Amino acid sequence: MTNTKTALLSAKQMGEADRLTVASGIDSITLMENAGRPVAFEIAKRWTPCPVVVLCGPGSNGGDGFVAARRLAEAGWPVRVALLGPRESLRGAAAHHAALWRGPLEALSQAALDGAELVVDAIFGAGLSRALEGSAAQTLAAAAARKMTIVAVDVPSGLMGDTGADVGAVSAVLTVTCFRKKPGHLLLPGRTLCGELVVADIGTPASVFDVVTPDTFENDPVLWVDALPALQADANKYSRGHALVCGGYPTTGAARMAARAAARAGAGLTTIAVSETALPVYAAALTSIMVSPLATDEDLEVLVSDRRYSGLLIGPGAGVGPATRANVLTMLRARRSTVLDADALSTFKDDPGALFNAIEGPCVMTPHEGEFARLFNIDGDKLSRARSAARLSGAVIVLKGRDTVIVAPDGRAIINANAPPTLATAGSGDVLGGIVLGLVTQGMEPFLAAAAAVWLHGAAATVFGPALLAEDLPDLLPAVFRQLHRG
Repeated sequence: MTNTKTALLSAKQMGEADRLTVASGIDSITLMENAGRPVAFEIAKRWTPCPVVVLCGPGSNGGDGFVAARRLAEAGWPVRVALLGPRESLRGAAAHHAALWRGPLEALSQAALDGAELVVDAIFGAGLSRALEGSAAQTLAAAAARKMTIVAVDVPSGLMGDTGADVGAVSAVLTVTCFRKKPGHLLLPGRTLCGELVVADIGTPASVFDVVTPDTFENDPVLWVDALPALQADANKYSRGHALVCGGYPTTGAARMAARAAARAGAGLTTIAVSETALPVYAAALTSIMVSPLATDEDLEVLVSDRRYSGLLIGPGAGVGPATRANVLTMLRARRSTVLDADALSTFKDDPGALFNAIEGPCVMTPHEGEFARLFNIDGDKLSRARSAARLSGAVIVLKGRDTVIVAPDGRAIINANAPPTLATAGSGDVLGGIVLGLVTQGMEPFLAAAAAVWLHGAAATVFGPALLAEDLPDLLPAVFRQLHRG
């Protein structure tokens, strides 16, 4: 991915971007002015003048706070500043902007909140690596207890910018950050703690990306829309690919929804392979989706040996046991684009190595947290766990949730942020697996196909709104595709 529009920068990468910006000719004092000014601007845009207290820390985040305080005061707002530690300990640009502040300055404590209506949290930024403690933790907790309006600079203090972990943060209604978002702005609980998020332009040149190479991005069509399968004038159903779903019994709805989603995502043909016992159930419920009977244990192997099947999916409703295990290994031996979901993952919980060793072709796994834990003995934050799992398994990992993370085996990662809470309904994950299947069946590269599917899934749910059922999702895809094509 070369488009850096939605790049997410770690705290270390953001520090390097700032260093390169200064090296390009914007001095650190001006850069800090550019960072603090948007905080005051965004506050003035949303609220009428009221008593404000700006809580400043001992580093550059506190320097941004001094700029915001001065700018608000110049605009006629009643402002006080409370500083963590002595003013003499400030260095560099932060000391310069603290010296420009001519208003009240007091020690950072709960008493500093008295008489204020709006709190600017400029204590610590995204680089914090330890739990919030002492007067900083106590003062922010008191502000939250009083239900004061809190605006955060960069991140709410106590939120880790690289992981989204909460080490003492309180919720802000608005967070103003600079240049690019950080992973912690999107990963939970960070996304919830940030409230409304504004990314301000502080003059950082695009040339910083000649040196800073991002490997994490926010999911957005700009990353993959050009790779979406395009309809050709001379296309036919065979040239658009043939998707094969291994259907389960007696739980049949999951595979049927997945197959319908694959067809709606553009697969030219879609077939469900099922046992002869289940054939009447599937055949009666499907029209444009074909059904192929499996009379013997070898029939699936014969089926997948047909090279016309360009995308394979197993898991939804498959059941956990030896039959599913054998079917997964049969599909993986075909070395075609394969999507593994639900029971196809859980059935290997006692022998994950057998699954990982069998992955020799393009593969996408779509576990939720429970399925992930059964398969991977990995600790840490969500992004690092998904990266480790992708590297270990050799598959693209789609670790689902409201902050779904999509990671390629080479470490590239995309964090999704468009999933509405209505997707928390039975079967929505089966539909997601089907959308991935539909895209890879048409030849889309698995990592981008997975990212596109996750975004399309969220957009479709948003189109529908409340009272969503998973079975509604496939028929919402055409409207989303139309919107993309218009864009």
